Amino acid sequence: MAPFTKGASMSVSDNYRTYIVEQLAALPGLSTRRMFGGLGLYSGEWFFALIDDDVLYFKVDDANRDDYTSRGMKAFMPFPGQPSLGYFQVPPEVIEEAEDLARWAKRSVEVAQRAGVKKRRVRLKPDPQKKGKVAKKRKTPARKK
Repeated sequence: MAPFTKGASMSVSDNYRTYIVEQLAALPGLSTRRMFGGLGLYSGEWFFALIDDDVLYFKVDDANRDDYTSRGMKAFMPFPGQPSLGYFQVPPEVIEEAEDLARWAKRSVEVAQRAGVKKRRVRLKPDPQKKGKVAKKRKTPARKK
């Protein structure tokens, strides 16, 4: 096993990221964001997919889960032995055909919309002690006394 070195590369290669983004070019508002060593994919504000170790996973629910399980696709497993049944590996033959991939991605965006999985936005509330001024965003939660 190779030793851990500071500055080691993320688990998503630039080539794979570029390939997936190109294959999903027909999807409106496509964007990506690094997260936990992987990559999150969004259509507008809807988080619908992730890439980890150069494997693409789409969000699923009861409406589309069988499309994945019937093809023997595995659930995303963020930790060994703990599958996340909300995301399944996209079949390689679907990834290879951009039109098919966009169709599957749109179904996953619909799943995200049904589940209400949007980008998290920080909303600043007025600070009651500063009369109308906005409170600063905290990087860490306040400690309870």
